[in-house]
Amino acid sequence: MAPLYVERHDRGQRLLPIGISLSDYLDILCVPELEAKAGAAIADAVLSLEWSQWIQPDLSADALSMWLELPNTEESRAMAHAACPVLLLDGDRTLARSVPARRRRQLRRAERAARRRGAVVVSRNESDPQIFLDELVRLHGARWVGHGGGVLSDMAVEFHRKALPRLADSGLARCLTIQIGDAIVGAYYGFHHRNRAYAYLGGFDPAYADESPGAILIGHAIAGAAHEGAREFDFLRGRESYKYGWGAKDRWTAQKVWTRSAPQ
Repeated sequence: MAPLYVERHDRGQRLLPIGISLSDYLDILCVPELEAKAGAAIADAVLSLEWSQWIQPDLSADALSMWLELPNTEESRAMAHAACPVLLLDGDRTLARSVPARRRRQLRRAERAARRRGAVVVSRNESDPQIFLDELVRLHGARWVGHGGGVLSDMAVEFHRKALPRLADSGLARCLTIQIGDAIVGAYYGFHHRNRAYAYLGGFDPAYADESPGAILIGHAIAGAAHEGAREFDFLRGRESYKYGWGAKDRWTAQKVWTRSAPQ
């Protein structure tokens, strides 16, 4: 499946992937081991459409689109399109071999500060996805109030209400909350697929900012991912400073463009 759309442009029609500018990674979707057959079929279908350029941005190094060839087109690549900081893991749940010592000290201080305000409980919530989403929406909104409101619009929330139960049932979703005393003060929404974990979205109660509930949750998410066999913890697109504090290093996505020659 290649979810694409056509955009009219001054220089002709452009073929673009649905999710452009919003998604961290984009590609053709394909059943493993069928890449060659699927790629050839999609190439034939794409060439039957009218367009002057097909642009595929935000491609990972192992994306199917990276090796897809289209006859009678010019191909160009940009290999440093967008940065997705990634933390390499080695199976150590203590994080001693993957997370810098300074961040581990900060994490211990945050946990001590949280315990001074009450009992601290970090829970997995994939079994109650709707309840988790309610908490995530509340805390994400509280985190971003006055700063643009975050990304959870009404339309986005409705999408997640439909998608998250299926993601959870498939074992892909990771939904964590942190409770301090009687209050749920932070939520973490991520994914785990094969040997990779992805930190997607979070939120926390600003009244507990000194206790860093968001950082505590990320620490638990990283440790849990290592325990489950993940070799990488992907913070996704964006070069926010906190990602590098965990020891993440930039991994760049690529952009590939196919251009058709103008008819003579």
